[in-house]
Amino acid sequence: MTHDPSLSDPTLRGRAVSAARGEGPFDVLIHGGRLLDVVTGRLRAADVGLVGPLIASVHAPDPSRAALTRIDATGLTVMPGLIDTHMHVESSMVSPEAYAAHVLPLGVTTALWDPHELANVCGLAGVDYACAAALASPMRLLVLAPSCVPSAPGFEAAGADFDASVIADLLARDDVHGLAEMMTMQPLLSGDARVKGIVDAGLASGKRVCGHARGLTGRDLNAYAAAGVESDHELTSAADLIARLEVGLTVELRGSHEHLLPEFVAALNALGHLPQTVTLCTDDVFPDDLLHRGALDRLMRILIAEGLPVDWVWRAATLNAARQIGRPDLGLVAPGRRADLLLVSNLAEGTTETVLVNGRVVARQGALIDAPEPVALPAKLRQTVDLPPFVPQDFEIPARGPRARIATLIKPRFPEWGERLVSVENGALVLPEDMIRMSVSNRYGSGAPTRVAVLESWGRWRGAYAATVSHDGHNLTCFGREPTDLAVAANAVREMQGGLAVVERGKVVARLCLPTAGLISDAPLAEVAADFADLRQRLDRLVDWCPPLLVFKALFGASLVCNAGPRLSDMGLVDPFAGICRTGCVLEEGLPIPG
Repeated sequence: MTHDPSLSDPTLRGRAVSAARGEGPFDVLIHGGRLLDVVTGRLRAADVGLVGPLIASVHAPDPSRAALTRIDATGLTVMPGLIDTHMHVESSMVSPEAYAAHVLPLGVTTALWDPHELANVCGLAGVDYACAAALASPMRLLVLAPSCVPSAPGFEAAGADFDASVIADLLARDDVHGLAEMMTMQPLLSGDARVKGIVDAGLASGKRVCGHARGLTGRDLNAYAAAGVESDHELTSAADLIARLEVGLTVELRGSHEHLLPEFVAALNALGHLPQTVTLCTDDVFPDDLLHRGALDRLMRILIAEGLPVDWVWRAATLNAARQIGRPDLGLVAPGRRADLLLVSNLAEGTTETVLVNGRVVARQGALIDAPEPVALPAKLRQTVDLPPFVPQDFEIPARGPRARIATLIKPRFPEWGERLVSVENGALVLPEDMIRMSVSNRYGSGAPTRVAVLESWGRWRGAYAATVSHDGHNLTCFGREPTDLAVAANAVREMQGGLAVVERGKVVARLCLPTAGLISDAPLAEVAADFADLRQRLDRLVDWCPPLLVFKALFGASLVCNAGPRLSDMGLVDPFAGICRTGCVLEEGLPIPG
């Protein structure tokens, strides 16, 4: 958004004091409503007077107060604007303009945007684009410096490489508001000079150092916090939640792992109070979910429905969030604070009727008043898939027969090493019915061969899927059984210069074109959501999912190399925590057939 007007201007403060004392008019008076105070939890009738971007007074209803403009809030509750403490615009596969146009009318006035998806594909050009989009946005998008480009150096290659000097330069910018999630956990704990230098640059900047502590416990969790990291959203259990609160991390409860929310609610209710360090975030929201289910408002509805007190949920999304991101001007309806305000018709449902940012009405009845202008797209964000055409042989795993012992990856989300004896015919592995292939192809012109792994416990597949949305290197990643189907899917994505494709019996049956960095569509949200939903439904008919781990969403994080456990990257089978990098999965060839 345009830079926030200063609240320190002496003339502005003088006018606010006069208006609060009844010696001059308010610019805007919101009257007839009530206020749920996120400090006390009390609900009371209150009028709110504004002077420019500043809240000048929150007082008992008084029809005698003078104002240039009045807003009737009868039947509504005045609340602070919502703050999403960790998110990636790119994960919704629409432009920043389309994203803001949808979430701002839902009440999200501020969001901390980590553009590491764009950065991993396009480097500094991606961050520059994010900052330009944030400046033009009607909502407050606070851009962070991506800390992990790539997410696991030496175990994955992406489209850029941000070392400590690059990070220091980014953090010196006024339009960069902190260091984004530090996913390179194990190198940081073991004292890796590169990663430590990145965190040190964050600390030296005086800005926030955000975290990603997936799987860390005990000594390692303490060490991660001691290194200077402040937050975590990668919770996997209620015990994880409590452990992070106890080491002083800001917890960002996220909506992208809905199956965990009931136990989080139970753990917080058992405490008997809401810790000041609990905030809310969306992290990743698919386009159809964003359109039909919402953003931060959806997470709030779920938490309330699961039994977390309404005032706790609103406090987490406003006052707690403002404190933790270092913005004391936000998150509270009180004199002297910034006038980011919502008029809400149903607190439990998070139904927002009117949105004000800096004292101006920007949205009513679910729609923006003025649509944001598109930001010019740098040429570097186009044509990001630099790969030759694929053939079925690219997805075969060569071996000498009659059998081979191979390394496998077992289970989605939390993979483990496995081993199997597999038949070999015509110099290639013949996979049993309970196995599928996964491939990763570096799409940044490295010339590296396509890497192929064998997955177990991934259900039975009757087709193939390919995508350039594959955290965090966003290389071209494919899943399926038959090499022919995999080649068709990969070529479809290559020809689109990025996107998603589903193949059945050798034919593309669904696709979503994402020409901006292979991550973002040019189309409106409604169109992207419809195409994405169709693609997901097509794949649902071809794969036997098994929630909560084996689900469609697991495809996007299967190559998330920075997390614990073995993964497939463009360099091969890797496990950064164990220092393992294998170019292929065949461990032993030419094994005889028993008997």
